[in-house]
Amino acid sequence: MRRKLAAGNWKMNGTAADLAELEAMKAAAATKQTDVLIGTPATLISRAVATAGDAIAIGGQDCHTNASGAHTGDISASMLADAGASHVITGHSERRVDHGETDAIVAAKSEAGYANDLTAVICIGESLEEREAGQTLDVIGTQLAGSTPAAATGANTVIAYEPVWAIGTGKVPTLEQIAEVHDFMRSQLVERFGEDGNAFRLLYGGSVKPSNANEIFAVSNVDGALVGGASLKASDFNAIITALDEA
Repeated sequence: MRRKLAAGNWKMNGTAADLAELEAMKAAAATKQTDVLIGTPATLISRAVATAGDAIAIGGQDCHTNASGAHTGDISASMLADAGASHVITGHSERRVDHGETDAIVAAKSEAGYANDLTAVICIGESLEEREAGQTLDVIGTQLAGSTPAAATGANTVIAYEPVWAIGTGKVPTLEQIAEVHDFMRSQLVERFGEDGNAFRLLYGGSVKPSNANEIFAVSNVDGALVGGASLKASDFNAIITALDEA
């Protein structure tokens, strides 16, 4: 039985003052059966861990492929783990687009996470042009295969489908479109990893908010969400947690 996961990605947002939001999320999360994860800026990880306690897992938003070295401004997976993180987000479309990250780089970053006992949240998704050209499943299949390491398991990896055109735009795929992709990802994981392919948690991300969470969480093979803007405020994210817990 896959446990549900409500994950938030704060992106380049958050200072010490915002830990009050995390504190409010902690109170809600503690009463639910749903797992909760927040990917905070690296500057907040250790303080977020202290605030969240056992109620909310804290993750990094990226890591370098190397364990250490002359990589000014970068953060290694071991540094994330040392700060108290339990997860790392890899391959988010903003990293792929802004920093030219390839599937191979995403896989290498995920492997770096595994080496430091971090669960990798691997993000994949198509652009609007690819969607309109009817290439969605081809793109998803290629990214899933190339970004997911051979060492991936249902225990150390979460897959997040985030259609690039839906992130922060307010646009959301139809429920049928979400189901098509999530069912496809499940079939691909089972084909590659056997029965363990059924253990991978599949998250949907892209303009998830309290008003649409219930219907999205009713879709087959949607085990939770990776939430951007709506995870910055406890009032919004707590409603999403509740919707997932009741799904």
